[in-house]
Amino acid sequence: MTLNRGFLVPAGLALAGALVIVLLPFWLEDTNEYRFAFVAAFFIAALGLQILTGYAGQISLGHSGFMLIGAYVTTILSVDHGWNDLATIPLAGLVSAVAGFLFGFPALRLRGVYLALATFAIPIALIALAKKYEGLTGGGGGKSLTRVLTGHEAYMTTWPIAGVMFVLAWLILRGRLGRAFRTIRESEIAAVSVGVNLTLTKTLAFGISAGFAGIGGSLYAITIGFVNPDTFLIALSILLLVGVIVGGLGSLVGVIFGALFIEYVPLYAPEILDWVQRPVGLNLDPKAAGAPAVVYGSILLLVLYVAPNGVAGLLRSAIRILRRRLYTSTGTGPPGQVVPKRREA
Repeated sequence: MTLNRGFLVPAGLALAGALVIVLLPFWLEDTNEYRFAFVAAFFIAALGLQILTGYAGQISLGHSGFMLIGAYVTTILSVDHGWNDLATIPLAGLVSAVAGFLFGFPALRLRGVYLALATFAIPIALIALAKKYEGLTGGGGGKSLTRVLTGHEAYMTTWPIAGVMFVLAWLILRGRLGRAFRTIRESEIAAVSVGVNLTLTKTLAFGISAGFAGIGGSLYAITIGFVNPDTFLIALSILLLVGVIVGGLGSLVGVIFGALFIEYVPLYAPEILDWVQRPVGLNLDPKAAGAPAVVYGSILLLVLYVAPNGVAGLLRSAIRILRRRLYTSTGTGPPGQVVPKRREA
């Protein structure tokens, strides 16, 4: 039985990443474990966006709204109804998935930038509703959860769930539904011709993607111990989309790089801007309000120029070059490929 090389490379990268995640707590301090817990929450939300955009070909700028739904489901159930916060996670994902599925119906006629503009309204509307119904959500002042996790507790809570969600996303995309998503992305006409139900498949893509975002929002709320509507502004939706592009569209493994981008680039934006501008003699204020947007926008442009397929594409290219050099140096090649022998001097 011959293994598919196209499967072995991402599988190897995924296993290597899982090993790193398992070993990291032995070296990280509590504060850094806490930040990596946020990376896990963003990783899950970005996985959902990757399914929708990278595989089903539908752009969304509304995923921070679905994260908001998941976060408030967890907060309201745990604070007002005495639920264990971890027990609320599946329901947070389910409610968000239903919201995404329902939104998918009116969005069926929209494509490209028109779909992006429609999804742009999701977080704006949900934030306004969260601020209006203060008795339920705490309004603009937010709402605190019943417990606060240490960094290690947050890490050990979020990353096992992130691992499960990664496997779930992989199983979805490896199956019939995943093939239908990819067919729609390439050509809706071709999808219909091979029997794909566009209405059902597109709405399922929105529902599944929103469910992932809801679970990410739930974990975000559990980690930080506090929920505020302004946490889930449209800027977070843009960051999620940028993170998916930086990681590489159509790559589940690349999502981890996108999640690291979402968490750490805005955090270290002043230091990055100061480091870049010093050699060229610019006098920009690294602590200005717009510094993070300038930095991650510049990084996005750089990634698109240097690696149009994102970090995952860059890794695939590096592995191909390494494999080619290895085969050349040993005088062997991939199965079925004849490599000329080197001449003796």
